[in-house]
Amino acid sequence: MPIFNAPTHRAVLAACTALMCSFTLASPSHATETVRIATLDMSSGGLAGFGLSALKHLQFLSEKANAEQWAGDVRFEIVPFDTKMSPQEALSLLRQVQSSNIRYVLQGASSSSVGLALEEAIDRHNSRNPGSEIVYINYAAAAPAMTNEKCSYWHFRTDAHVDMKIKAMMQHLASNTAIKRVYLFNPNYAYGQESARAARQFLTQLRPDIEIVGDDYHATGQVKDFAPYISKMMQARADALVTVSFGNDLALMVKAANDLGMARTQIFTLSGNSPGMAPSFGEKAVGNVLLAGVSNFNSNTYGATDLALQYKARMQEDFFFGASEFAMRLLSEGIKTAKSTDPVPVAAAMSGLTVHTISGPVTMRAQDHQLQTPIYVDVWSAKDGKAVVVDQDNSGFGWQTQAVIAPEQASLPSTCQMKRPS
Repeated sequence: MPIFNAPTHRAVLAACTALMCSFTLASPSHATETVRIATLDMSSGGLAGFGLSALKHLQFLSEKANAEQWAGDVRFEIVPFDTKMSPQEALSLLRQVQSSNIRYVLQGASSSSVGLALEEAIDRHNSRNPGSEIVYINYAAAAPAMTNEKCSYWHFRTDAHVDMKIKAMMQHLASNTAIKRVYLFNPNYAYGQESARAARQFLTQLRPDIEIVGDDYHATGQVKDFAPYISKMMQARADALVTVSFGNDLALMVKAANDLGMARTQIFTLSGNSPGMAPSFGEKAVGNVLLAGVSNFNSNTYGATDLALQYKARMQEDFFFGASEFAMRLLSEGIKTAKSTDPVPVAAAMSGLTVHTISGPVTMRAQDHQLQTPIYVDVWSAKDGKAVVVDQDNSGFGWQTQAVIAPEQASLPSTCQMKRPS
């Protein structure tokens, strides 16, 4: 088993206590083999709550997979490691994973910088250590490079990458002929800059008549008052604001828009369903804030609402990592298809595999191991027990589906030149 530092171990034990450690207790009594899965996300530091929530998602899903035998008689055990959101820490922990003979890694909540470091290190480890291969399943690290120029045969992403989500969002925005003027406003580092580039590119292709009336950036986690920025957008008479800002930045941005009465401007986001957003959104944001993501928990065609309600009743928090369910479904189906738990045949089985998820059938594209999934575009709405059954943060408000962008519409070509094992 891995060696934890004391603060991390206590954090993980606290999370396990919240779960009553049930992910190890609810497995079928006749299970014949256990697959240990290392999670490499953060459980300490400023974003510990986000990382621990991701861990609880995966523990809940592994328990559900065990109870319902998603992988047949194979059961899963989650083994958490704390990366502290540091690529260097993640690489150090990966060595512990290797020495513990854990062959599967799940990661996503602790950023694409961690994901890129892990992807390269696992690819290198596997090429040097045949017979000890590790498979990396990524449920949230969304840098496009991970399934383009940096792609690896051993990496499988079950979330849509950022450009896919922005493409879907811009398709929906472009369909609204009332939108003539768009303002781009994003965090001032590579993620925000690349997202702004993608938004501009897709808008130019889809609606060349749309005018980009602003393209600004803000420091991440440092702005306390977004009112001056919102005033500038209002002066520019923007019909839509496109932002990939997240966390407290997004919450404060929407609050400022509400306070200043920016009702005519729709705000398009990728992170509006994150915990803690609801108090800043409130009633004033109804109909004005939109979200693009790979799942909607008020769309129960494939059981998403049922899953979200089960999780909320059990964990007393919202289920929002939809791609984590895709990850566990993919691994389970890969094991069943391969009739093995060895990473080599399982990876071969997952490459090109179609699995059924809470968002319907999705396919792991063999070329680059980027999941081909629908993208939901949702709007902030009042809970009504019909279109909105699951609210966010017990606020009485949640996300109502406005459009579903089909996988073939959300898909993007890849530059991946994958090196496959002989």
